[in-house]
Amino acid sequence: MSTTKTRGLWVAYGTNGVVGSIRHSDDGYVVVMAGADAQTGAYPSLEVAKGALYSHMRPGSSWPRYQEH
Repeated sequence: MSTTKTRGLWVAYGTNGVVGSIRHSDDGYVVVMAGADAQTGAYPSLEVAKGALYSHMRPGSSWPRYQEH
């Protein structure tokens, strides 16, 4: 019997374009901010990763729109 793992990529869009992305991996949900050289971190769920991405945005920013790719 084999196990299938769902992989996904979500791109976060702010008012001025792409602000970051979330990728599902073996480590959990990995957040990378736009223009960053390294990941921000790995989180246990998509909702936690979305909150982490938002927390790294500029203060006063609106919640980003996420689109799965």
